Amino acid sequence: MPSKGKKWTKGKLIKILLFTGLLIGTLAIASRYYNRIKGANIQLPQAQADFFIGRSDDAATVLKNLNAKGWIKNQESLKWLANEKNYQGKNVVPGKYILHDGMSNNELINHLRAGNGLVDVKVQFNQLRTIPELAGRLSKNIEADSVELVNWLQNSDSLKKYGFNTATITAMFIPNTYHVNWSISTSQLMQRMAKEFTEFWTVNRLGKARAMGLSQSEVVTLASIVYWETKKEADMPKVAGVYVNRLKRGMPLQADPTLIFALGDFSIKRVLNKDKQVDSPYNTYKYKGLPPGPIIIPPSRYVDAVLNYTQHNYIFFVAKEDLSGDSYFSSTYAQHKAYARRYQRALNKMGVRR
Repeated sequence: MPSKGKKWTKGKLIKILLFTGLLIGTLAIASRYYNRIKGANIQLPQAQADFFIGRSDDAATVLKNLNAKGWIKNQESLKWLANEKNYQGKNVVPGKYILHDGMSNNELINHLRAGNGLVDVKVQFNQLRTIPELAGRLSKNIEADSVELVNWLQNSDSLKKYGFNTATITAMFIPNTYHVNWSISTSQLMQRMAKEFTEFWTVNRLGKARAMGLSQSEVVTLASIVYWETKKEADMPKVAGVYVNRLKRGMPLQADPTLIFALGDFSIKRVLNKDKQVDSPYNTYKYKGLPPGPIIIPPSRYVDAVLNYTQHNYIFFVAKEDLSGDSYFSSTYAQHKAYARRYQRALNKMGVRR
């Protein structure tokens, strides 16, 4: 009897040991899978970081880019879970994703699959003179690079769709703060800008432009000259009125800012007589009428200043010699020359030669 009891005790002990081993093994496997799924696997140098997924990126590229940043502790576990959760194809959503330090593989994949990267980014532009400048500013906060944008902005076929050419296209961009998706395509961005342009040009504004005999682009072009000439709110419609009077009389605009634009040297503070000889359609000393397009993207209030220009008899203006930003306005050349000499003497005294 005792020997049988001893055998039974050994059998039971073996079973207990086998069960214990199995339990430990199961727990080890469970712990391993838990860590692969729920354990922290994202290690950032700060609390959070931005991660971008491009329009052409696939799942393999996303995982490769994450690993290249050195943010992933265990790349294989992330790759395994991405495959398990079918992170591929349409589940790879382009955009700007905000990642947090200590995220697990599960949190990361869910975050990416949910398309949380479709966050708004700000697009702003103003006081930009050239297409490369505009493209550079636009590309600052979106996926499209400046080269892609320049190519679009200089492509006649692209511009015809919206009724612009390479000289007038900057008139389509109404300065404001716009919220768009980081991954917005170039064509989508241009559609948005065209929509904003259409909404800005209300029936009231269009009526005023037609009454002046000007197109929308021509109004913006004149506004760009006025912007360069004065920053004084009170003088904006008066300066616009001077140029409108010149256009009506068939006089050349003789606007110094157009010469600076033609020369391409925006550091010039004083236009010289030799500058007036530059052969350019933007030389309003040599060619009558408005230049081909805007010489800068003016704030919207300048467009309204042109549309609501002051009606007067002035055909000349020049900055005051106190350099306050105020201007003298004249209806005769003799009076204008007297005022101009005061301003020139002030520049000489300051040593401004160019």
